[in-house]
Amino acid sequence: MDSQLKLVSEHACFGGKVAFYRHFSNACAREMRFSVYLPPQAENGSVPVLYFLSGLTCTEENFMVKSGAQKFAAQYGLMLVNPDTSPRNTGIPGEDTDWDFGTGAGFYVDATTEGWSKHYRMYSYVVDELPKLIEANFPVIKDRRGISGHSMGGHGALICGLKNPERYLSVSAFSPIAAPSQCPWGQKAFTHYLGSNHETWANYDASELVKHTQTVPILIDQGMADPYLKEQLLPDVFESACLASGQALMLRRQEGYDHGYYFISTFIEDHLRHHAEALYRKA
Repeated sequence: MDSQLKLVSEHACFGGKVAFYRHFSNACAREMRFSVYLPPQAENGSVPVLYFLSGLTCTEENFMVKSGAQKFAAQYGLMLVNPDTSPRNTGIPGEDTDWDFGTGAGFYVDATTEGWSKHYRMYSYVVDELPKLIEANFPVIKDRRGISGHSMGGHGALICGLKNPERYLSVSAFSPIAAPSQCPWGQKAFTHYLGSNHETWANYDASELVKHTQTVPILIDQGMADPYLKEQLLPDVFESACLASGQALMLRRQEGYDHGYYFISTFIEDHLRHHAEALYRKA
């Protein structure tokens, strides 16, 4: 294993293991952390990999602890990779001022503004650096990648899938920030990370990207009791854009479910099955 990878902890789980790592990231010019789940099938050969991007305030731990995904990853033979949501302790003024910006809120973009552009390069980290690290050190089939995420991470999964249709063979999201240019969370993050040029914003907005590029069929689950649904998430905007462009989308509106991990854990098997069917069909 690469000497730059430092094992933090390791835990047996459903016949496989969950492990937490840290390493120095060239993309973020800072130490970054991620977690992995190696299913039992990885003991005997390489398996497809699913990257899961978490939401605001989360770390590399939330998904592994709360989602219940490992049981189904073991069943379907998928490796799970969950990166942290931002670099940390960079010393940038204002980094820790707000819960929805800065630490824990990297928004999966490559920042271009002064102060943020050196460290806040989560898009490059997720799309380029982390997969190279995973593929060099773990038993994964290198061209069999899927991507998913929740909330801010759902936004990340959608833009990564749309911007790189050749890299990801399956895409899904839970409660994604689907039109960030049109909601307060996205407008705040984009203004600080990307500046005032809305053409730049469009490069990281799924509802804008899908007008010009398409990817594999997308699965989205959205809770209809989600308190952020109408102001922040805007799935209807993305659905309309997909309809106009011809992007295949299954948007499932789940009555009574909110924004949290009770919701995610209820439907996580459906998402892992969605990814496994695509990733093993292509293998």
